[in-house]
Amino acid sequence: MVDPLKKNGKISRKGPVMLVIMDGVGFGKYKDGDAVAQAMTKNLDSLYATCPYTKLKAHGLAVGLPSDADMGNSEVGHNAMGCGRVFAQGAKLVANSINSGEMYKGDTWKKLIANVKEHGSTLHFIGLLSDGNVHSHIDNLKHMIEEAKKEGVKKVRVHALLDGRDVGEMSALDYFDPFEEFLKDLSKDGTFDARIASGGGRMVITMDRYNANWDMVRKGWETHVLGEGRTFDSAHDAIVTLRKETGAIDQDLPPFVIAENGKPVGTIEDNDSVILFNFRGDRALEITKAFEAENLTEFDRKRHPKVEYAGMMEYDGDLHVPHQYLVSPPSIDRTMAEYLCATGLKQFSISETQKFGHVTYFFNGNKSGKFDEKLEDYVEIPSDIVPFEQRPWMKCAEITDRVIKEIESGKWDLIKLNYPNGDMVGHTGVFEAVVCSMEAMDLQIGRLRDAIEKAGGVMVVTADHGNADDMYEHDKSGNIKTKADGEPKAKTSHSLNPVPCIIYDPCYGGEYSKELNTGLGISSIPATLMNLLGYDAPSDYDKSVINLN
Repeated sequence: MVDPLKKNGKISRKGPVMLVIMDGVGFGKYKDGDAVAQAMTKNLDSLYATCPYTKLKAHGLAVGLPSDADMGNSEVGHNAMGCGRVFAQGAKLVANSINSGEMYKGDTWKKLIANVKEHGSTLHFIGLLSDGNVHSHIDNLKHMIEEAKKEGVKKVRVHALLDGRDVGEMSALDYFDPFEEFLKDLSKDGTFDARIASGGGRMVITMDRYNANWDMVRKGWETHVLGEGRTFDSAHDAIVTLRKETGAIDQDLPPFVIAENGKPVGTIEDNDSVILFNFRGDRALEITKAFEAENLTEFDRKRHPKVEYAGMMEYDGDLHVPHQYLVSPPSIDRTMAEYLCATGLKQFSISETQKFGHVTYFFNGNKSGKFDEKLEDYVEIPSDIVPFEQRPWMKCAEITDRVIKEIESGKWDLIKLNYPNGDMVGHTGVFEAVVCSMEAMDLQIGRLRDAIEKAGGVMVVTADHGNADDMYEHDKSGNIKTKADGEPKAKTSHSLNPVPCIIYDPCYGGEYSKELNTGLGISSIPATLMNLLGYDAPSDYDKSVINLN
């Protein structure tokens, strides 16, 4: 429990304070490829021209990642915006645990290794094969395989998902080819057998989130566990062939199974051990449930092998999922939502399915459920199950419709919402669609501005990280990288760019300086919101962007 906040005696507004999170919208570094700048955004432009705003850091050390070379992401971004401080995040915790050897001293690792040695069975790894460091890192996987060999494991199989989202859209072979050589080298002495057993694009199999499309998980189960599907001699052959046949980028590549003499090389069987080496939780929960649930209703598993299963981390601290994990997650406490509930303030949170968990679960410090059922309400607008470039407006209008009703109701002290457009459409790499998504979102921001003005409230517009602002690959000199046909190479990953913090306060009466603080990170958002609600932030929260007069 936390103590109620103390009033600052400075700010009081008739209407609510509203946090608008433009997911994946930053300030672009390059003119070319900045879909945010190239979109017609009359309402955002007006806010920049008439309101105080500042730029906030949303990557690297500012959100608890290992270094400033690491791009931010929606998980750590919403953690920071929800708890007001910077916690060491999954990527950093896992790297430290592996490099120090602490992970290998833990009971879970020892149990999984002992299991395969006792039964002469296989150690399986499932996860995203890249160095994006958002969901996973290939170096962590390599280190664990090397350690398994040292500890006497004889057989390892890797079920490798193609990224093309947190790294280059067609970069899979840059990871798969060296990795296959790495496995061959480890296996050449004849005492150890390590191979890639299956794979597929991360947006096609295994890595669904928020129960949006369980069919992805079914496909992953059939591919990784059952060994069902189209077979190839190697991952390299699969990727080259499927790219040629489908024209798909890596994240959308169909599933494949590696076979020898017509037999899959790595089905998952009773008494095997399985490690999901992704450390980020949102896209790990459903495949984890498929392994752990006694009775699964979402799809027919056909066969449910009895294995020792572990996640890289605990993906849900409230539900304690998975049952076994290798590295403890950050312990995030005293979030903004908890303080506001302790103070008796009412909060409304909304997004569509793709980001609903971010504006609730991640925002609340990786906590499922509410702090106070009487003071909070969560609304999820179901996302369309179609490629996002085909519906770039997504559900931003429907979100806005509901938010305007809630503003007009006068029920809430704080309203927070997430528009997923800039991130989800940004990940497709389709520039025209991203421009469209920005323009659709901008129309809704105009509607929100009018509603907040009418209610006498305050609107804070920000983002969790960049993406739509950097849609083309650039070389070190800043020149656009091009394909063979001369077209720009699409960039589908997040950017390292700063994000906005705009304060639209139509009832401003000089209570704070319009010169906002600079050099801060998005962890400054909670203190800012608390100040605008009329309260002092906790003393150890990161500095607010406003200075009270």
